[in-house]
Amino acid sequence: MLLTPESWQAIQLTFELAVLTSLFLLVLATPLAWWLSQTHSAWRAPIQALVTLPLILPPSVLGFYLLIVMGPLGPLGQFTQAMGWGVLSFTFTGLLIGSILFSLPFAVQPIQHAFDAMGSRPLEVAATLRASPIDTFFYVALPLAKPGLVTAAILSFAHTVGEFGVVLMIGGNIPGKTRVVSTEIYGHVEAMEYAQAHLLAAGMLLFSFVVLIALALLNRRQGQMLR
Repeated sequence: MLLTPESWQAIQLTFELAVLTSLFLLVLATPLAWWLSQTHSAWRAPIQALVTLPLILPPSVLGFYLLIVMGPLGPLGQFTQAMGWGVLSFTFTGLLIGSILFSLPFAVQPIQHAFDAMGSRPLEVAATLRASPIDTFFYVALPLAKPGLVTAAILSFAHTVGEFGVVLMIGGNIPGKTRVVSTEIYGHVEAMEYAQAHLLAAGMLLFSFVVLIALALLNRRQGQMLR
């Protein structure tokens, strides 16, 4: 039994979505994680809570509100329509926005933990050498936080691949447009095409196992370097 062309198309779309989500999250999560690890602002707690919210919020709830915001009557939907872009719901762009928000804590938390583990000593040394805050961030903090960045990229990619609730709410299940592996499996099960569902599900299971092994090896290597 071989995968159907539609399944390969869903795999390709899933890969594209996961890669783009991971790249955008690294750009967005790194400065946010740095701010959260360094600030003493009263805004730290509520912003930290907002970042962590997708971990405990049901995906269908997040997907529902994003659907409302992106819809024709929502603020983002009205803006995109005014700009001549149409609505973002049930499009790949809308799917990408939802994936970024839903996977945000999986990127922010590992990077923030890496910055916290770094301590203040390297920053103090950089300050005594008259390094600017920007130079300190790019040439001291980021290199020391590299394991956290790698972990964030892996978790963001894997979490995006496994998304279902948010994807189904925002993107639906449109072939070649918003149909990813998780919704393709759902479609096969609904159609009682269990052989195709087994192939895709087994691939997802193997992928998840490899990701966990990779993270375990990364953490082990990091622990050995700190000894």
